[in-house]
Amino acid sequence: MPTTAGPDDARPGAAVGHSVESIAAIQRRTLILLVSAQVVGGLGIGAAVSVGAVLALQLSGSDEWSGLAGTMITLGAASLAIPLARLAARRGRRVSLSAGWILAAVGAAVAVVSAVTSSFVLFLVGLLLIGSGTATNLQSRYAATDLSPPSSRARHLSVVVWSTTVGSVLGPNLTGPGEVVGRWLGIPEIAGPFAISTAGFTAAAIVIAVLLRPDPLLVTLPSNPRNTPVNPAMTQASGSAMRELAHSPAALVALSAVVLGHGVMVSVMTMTPVQMTHHGAELKIIGLVISLHIAGMYALSPVFGWLADRLGRRPVIVIGQLLLIMSAVVAGTAGHSTPRLMVGLVLLGLGWSAGLVAGSTLLAESVTDEHRPAIQGVSDLLMNLVAATGGGLSGVVLGLQGYGGLNALAVLLVVPTVVLLAIERLRARSSARTQG
Repeated sequence: MPTTAGPDDARPGAAVGHSVESIAAIQRRTLILLVSAQVVGGLGIGAAVSVGAVLALQLSGSDEWSGLAGTMITLGAASLAIPLARLAARRGRRVSLSAGWILAAVGAAVAVVSAVTSSFVLFLVGLLLIGSGTATNLQSRYAATDLSPPSSRARHLSVVVWSTTVGSVLGPNLTGPGEVVGRWLGIPEIAGPFAISTAGFTAAAIVIAVLLRPDPLLVTLPSNPRNTPVNPAMTQASGSAMRELAHSPAALVALSAVVLGHGVMVSVMTMTPVQMTHHGAELKIIGLVISLHIAGMYALSPVFGWLADRLGRRPVIVIGQLLLIMSAVVAGTAGHSTPRLMVGLVLLGLGWSAGLVAGSTLLAESVTDEHRPAIQGVSDLLMNLVAATGGGLSGVVLGLQGYGGLNALAVLLVVPTVVLLAIERLRARSSARTQG
């Protein structure tokens, strides 16, 4: 006889009335679909990012304006994080994620048209919409936790994060095939990768829209068995969600680890190629260092997921902060040593991965179902805003303080997370003494 799921089988109050076996089957299917969409959608993101600055340079004729390519994608991701989260709260993950991929596909198509018409303004609009792909990529990791049991929640989330590796590694290598596609379509060769991005984003949207049934977020609501729109409590304004966040020490720790860890990573990573260029490094060496950094970000995320399930979320967050500190010390004192800088950038990627996996998992389980999508949207919004700010200011800091100074200032973002962890620990000890 199938066992009926109760409150402790997935998350508080989740999926009551469904059998444990059916929840597990839905979760397995959800993970497969999320990973599949991440792979093809990630290829689209990687292909677009790899030539974005080059096409911006061609259309604008200015080195300064070419730098807007990455900024516009980041701002697009930030501006769409909350709307996509609200859409998830109203209609579920299937509608939200598929809509995000569709917007990215439209953006890539607009980028192709901008290349054909030589319109730089239209290209910027396309990049903003492509940012939807980044926002959707980030929110997919939370979809992996909707029905996941606590004992494997971090591992499930980390698998979705890990699947981003494929797009991050293969996407930039689609420049050559993209040129072939461009010639075949009769469009500028530089626009070919964006045509590939359009196809990748569209494929991801189709996978989610057609196959993600039942919707994992809607299954968590026992009063909503027919996958109709989510109940009104989940569509309220974000004010109550922010109040819950402010009064949840665990959620604040999680948010700090995710957002500020991302800030450390982006600030340092953005200027590393410039630093290496100043020291005379060849482009292939710069590419190798960045590739290893990206591998550190994604390739070992399942290991951190396993550790977070085994040791707990907070210990892995602490490991992440220590790795970020070690990275700043190693990379910041590397000087002309490329091997030392390489080690520092790998540590930077590992620290980011540990904080993202453990922090995202802790955030997903530290707030109520009603407010979870909204708070997750806030997390992704802040990640992108911090990335845009850190990336924009890192060049100024590099010019004024050098690469060592940049690392020293960036790693200060670790402090709030450490302080919040310490305060939470002290409160727990005080509570234990009081009860004892």
